[in-house]
Amino acid sequence: MDAASEALIGRYLRHLAIELGRSPHTIAAYRRDLGVYATWTAADGIESLPAVTRSDLDRYGIALAEGAATGAPLSPTTVGRMLSAVRGLHRFALDEGSLGEDVTRDVRPPKPAARLPKALTIDQVAALLDAAGGEEPSRMRDRALLELLYATGARVSEIVGLDLDDWTQSDEVIRLTGKGSKQRIVPVGSIARAAVDEYLVRVRPGFAARGRGTPALFLGERGARLSRQHAFLIIRAAGDRARLAVEHLSPHVLRHSFATHLLQGGADVRVVQELLGHASVATTQIYTKVTADSLRDAYLLAHPRAR
Repeated sequence: MDAASEALIGRYLRHLAIELGRSPHTIAAYRRDLGVYATWTAADGIESLPAVTRSDLDRYGIALAEGAATGAPLSPTTVGRMLSAVRGLHRFALDEGSLGEDVTRDVRPPKPAARLPKALTIDQVAALLDAAGGEEPSRMRDRALLELLYATGARVSEIVGLDLDDWTQSDEVIRLTGKGSKQRIVPVGSIARAAVDEYLVRVRPGFAARGRGTPALFLGERGARLSRQHAFLIIRAAGDRARLAVEHLSPHVLRHSFATHLLQGGADVRVVQELLGHASVATTQIYTKVTADSLRDAYLLAHPRAR
């Protein structure tokens, strides 16, 4: 691009930093993304920002996706981010009077491919939970934590955020606080409830004596609230002991497994939506694709005339 367009990019970056208060990390990302845009337009023979057309932007999006603009193909998420930087630049130039029209107005990033959640089988979950257990205090806590994660389908932040007051001996449900501070009621099965009760009686008092009186339900060995990072380490250690050949094992895998197993068992998708705390049933319906794939595979294997 010409010097005027390069100067415009510089003014836009200063606008982001000074007037909008964007972080240095964000500014650096915008500078990189717009640098790719400037290099590609120059290589394509586009000499200035006002010369860019809508068709040019379409070709740029394709070039990003296929790797022609960066040397390697980019994911839909990354392409969307880079096009967002370009749209911001063009809107700024229009507001400044450097452009007569915003050709990026109707440009939309490519829709990311739906990524199916990874779920464990019921047998794998059983092996994982068994491997988490033991007579050591930390193992009893770990078993209670993972049992509760699988029993409720809760996010790990929701579980480690629980306080003692959130757990009652009499009720068979628990109140979880999810995204946007929205609360929901989720049933807790007898096995998970027994594991948590045992932890509360036999383990938590000892851990709490080492700390400063935190109300947290789940504590670390030093008496502080268990962290999300610690929960990740707990499930990965249990997975190693169970010898599960599962990549990226995390507490969220238990949430995926919870939803998938409920749907496989015949639960209504809207019930699962409520249990997971999804704002839209469309988010939950991705799990129906998982179960549909499982049904198809079982059908192909079992039916004598399926192939």
